[in-house]
Amino acid sequence: MNLESPKVTVQKSAQHIFDSLSDVKNFEKLMPENIAKFEVLGDDIFNFGLKGMPEIKLRLKEGVPHSKVNLAAASDKLPFTLTATIDEVSDSSSSIQLHFGGDFNPMMAMMIKGPISKFIETLAENMHKL
Repeated sequence: MNLESPKVTVQKSAQHIFDSLSDVKNFEKLMPENIAKFEVLGDDIFNFGLKGMPEIKLRLKEGVPHSKVNLAAASDKLPFTLTATIDEVSDSSSSIQLHFGGDFNPMMAMMIKGPISKFIETLAENMHKL
């Protein structure tokens, strides 16, 4: 299952967005209002839970300076990746798009497609908070 957020443009440099997304503590600023839990577990891993959803651990996997930040689920139960693609528009603005990729059975994919789509859309909309 592959999902994409809408592309958002923010008045921040690509370097600022990359640096902010490379620090897992900053993901708390991007979370939806219905967040039930957010906990930083280490320099490259955090745990979060939304009301009505199981808790998820995300680990920072890799980054390509100023253009991409890749996170992956820290558990094999729900294997997925969340990638932020950053495009520099000018020195002081950039556009960001989130890509969610996961390998789920059809029943699971049908159940989580709506909530995950809304979740990555909210993360993208909140990029201006970084």
